[in-house]
Amino acid sequence: QVQLVESGGGLVQPGGSLRLSCAASGRFFRIDDMNWYRQAPGKERELVAGITSSGKTNYVDSVKGRFTISRDNAKNTQYLELNNLKPEDTAVYYCNAIISILGLRFESYWGQGTQVTVSS
Repeated sequence: QVQLVESGGGLVQPGGSLRLSCAASGRFFRIDDMNWYRQAPGKERELVAGITSSGKTNYVDSVKGRFTISRDNAKNTQYLELNNLKPEDTAVYYCNAIISILGLRFESYWGQGTQVTVSS
């Protein structure tokens, strides 16, 4: 059973920083892309940042220059560094990973979500 466990959310003032972590556990063959999504109240879930297995990254325009995604393949863990946070960054953040269990096909797995609240 593959699980993604997130940590690192919380309440922060505007301009502050947080670091989210997401560790994959269980038995699997390989992790491909790793992503972070977020969902604010009343809005659809959106892709915030992604990183390929080779380290190529992409970001939604609204977070470019403020958020940094990274991964540690030895630990099967991905991170999202959130800097210069704004109230509009308030949302539940979900990690996502594309994982192959037996090396035959890849499936999408999700973390439980962690709340990020930016408020003074």
